[in-house]
Amino acid sequence: MQARLLLEDGTLFTGKAFGSDGESTGEVVFNTGITGYQEVLSDPSYCGQIVTMTYPLIGNYGMTRDDFESIRPFVNGFVVRRHEDIPSNWRSEYTVDSFLKEYGIPGISEIDTRMLTRILRHYGTMRGILTTSNKSVGELQEQLNAMTPVTDQVSRVSTKSIFHSPSFGERVVVVDFGSKSGIIRDLVQRGCDVTVVPHDVTADQIRRINPDGIMLSNGPGDPKDVPYAAEMIRSLLGEYPIFGICLGHQLLALACGADSTKMKFGHRGGNHPVKDLSTGRCYITSQNHGYTVLDESIQGTGLEVTHINNNDGTIEGLKHTKYPAFSVQYHPEAAPGPFDSSYLFDDFIASIREFKKNNPLPPRQAIMLANSRAAQSGAQAAESKGELTYAKK
Repeated sequence: MQARLLLEDGTLFTGKAFGSDGESTGEVVFNTGITGYQEVLSDPSYCGQIVTMTYPLIGNYGMTRDDFESIRPFVNGFVVRRHEDIPSNWRSEYTVDSFLKEYGIPGISEIDTRMLTRILRHYGTMRGILTTSNKSVGELQEQLNAMTPVTDQVSRVSTKSIFHSPSFGERVVVVDFGSKSGIIRDLVQRGCDVTVVPHDVTADQIRRINPDGIMLSNGPGDPKDVPYAAEMIRSLLGEYPIFGICLGHQLLALACGADSTKMKFGHRGGNHPVKDLSTGRCYITSQNHGYTVLDESIQGTGLEVTHINNNDGTIEGLKHTKYPAFSVQYHPEAAPGPFDSSYLFDDFIASIREFKKNNPLPPRQAIMLANSRAAQSGAQAAESKGELTYAKK
């Protein structure tokens, strides 16, 4: 069966359909990973997007449930040069074709993905429509022109209820903006007691859980579409150690007063070089984001840059100079290096232990004690000035 991909600039690609029949619209992006297509398909950060794989052969090792990053995929379409429908891998449970059919996602193969990628790199990401229908190009163009920007991706992919993975280590709350399973897995492997909460959790709800630290997860879309999350983070700064990844990194920056902007075509792939400014070491990282924190907006926020992208110089890591809070734009749990960025989880746990050592009382009790001492000090000062009188028994 024939499939077509039409971009908003009028460029039309005609190829072979696989996956589900039908029609889908979304932002057309590209991923430069050579492997990892099933992690891409199951990454909630791709919600609402039509993903193009630049590597020409996709599907050769099949699909296995154990490697998924979420319960179900959230991509709107899948574009490849060649789709392999007979995978060779003893772990394979089904093909990419059957996976896409199961979740109603259309795919297109046998098109020039190199040309498509060059268009997106030159002009930037753009809207597209992927269809197996017989509609005219004019009709498809009208649908594209009528598309409205999607702003609710985070609410689509976030958990709807709190769930708990108990253990005896540090208590960590993961705020799920579209969290990958790998983040939770890395915390659990380190013995953390993990509680996952929805994207719209309030600061007081987190305080009632009484965690030792807070993880801000990755997620799709523009960080400015979830201003309530930045406000929640701002309320908790200094009360708990905080670690942000990807969207969580951007939200931490916004909470501190920095700004973000949309990139021309984003960073998506498992081969992005990132430089640690403290050591000069370069890490090969996995990334998936279309927004970045503006370098010029950092001044006066209490944040300092810790990592930069070696390709374009954009900010890849931040830490707060006063509070125990830090973040990275890339995915340390994704292991493209393979494990050279996993130390960030160890740093997070170390910051929790250091914070607990210096602050033995739970945050709420510490705040109450500080307020009580402040009130007592004020009363004593007032008494010394003769402003207070006490009834004698």
